[in-house]
Amino acid sequence: MGQLDGRVAVVTGSGRGIGRSIALRLVRDGASVVINDLDEAPAAETVAEIQAAGGRAVACVGDVTDKDFGDRIIDTALKSFGDCHIVVNNAGYTWDSVIQKMSDEQWYAIIDVHLTAPFRILRAFFSHLKPAVEAERKDGRRVVRKVVNISSTSGVNGNAGQVNYSSGKAGIMGMTRTLAKEWGRYDVTVNAVAFGYIQTRLTTPLKEGEGGSIDVQGRTVKVGIQAGRLAALNQMIPLGRGGTPDEAAGSVYMFCSPDSDYVSGQTLVVNGGA
Repeated sequence: MGQLDGRVAVVTGSGRGIGRSIALRLVRDGASVVINDLDEAPAAETVAEIQAAGGRAVACVGDVTDKDFGDRIIDTALKSFGDCHIVVNNAGYTWDSVIQKMSDEQWYAIIDVHLTAPFRILRAFFSHLKPAVEAERKDGRRVVRKVVNISSTSGVNGNAGQVNYSSGKAGIMGMTRTLAKEWGRYDVTVNAVAFGYIQTRLTTPLKEGEGGSIDVQGRTVKVGIQAGRLAALNQMIPLGRGGTPDEAAGSVYMFCSPDSDYVSGQTLVVNGGA
């Protein structure tokens, strides 16, 4: 028996990286999961891996910033598994620049993916939440649902060159605290996890003068961190290294499990003690 048996989760950005590890961790404890990625191939690969291990998963491929995406991913959970108990807003990326060089496009792209998209997804979730809770209470049942929003230490502390990303990640913490107050009466806990340096493709070590990139909506966005900066980061972390995606997933799982049923409105900083 897993702690999440019978629970249904949606995890955005879960075809790879931290999101994939979160999805696998939830499935390991019994949850059925809706996998999302911007690209079809990584989403299908993660779904196949879960199904091969005996778990239940379906894909909802697409851009979380599309105006209809919130309704679409919640509908996918309801049509595939009959309910939705856990929402993890994880999808995102960075597009860095100092403010005087940042375009409106660059600002809005990052705000949309880290703040507007979770807003729309959670608004769609509420359309299911209220009638579901009313029906459960009529039957004498109490079901605790979970929302986990992914923030960053850039949102907690600020970070030079990331005014868009830091603002979005700070905003998601405000959303978390507000919804914890609004949704407590529906037995929903709403928490955030603020990651520091986690070893993903967005933090790939780069050699001096080289740069990696990802493609988002036809844009080529540079990603990665210079090797010298990573070495300095590791020196600042008491544990001496960046976290792994599986370690990051463990902190999110805690907020999804019954062990946190009386924890809400909190932001957990996960940064190896830095």
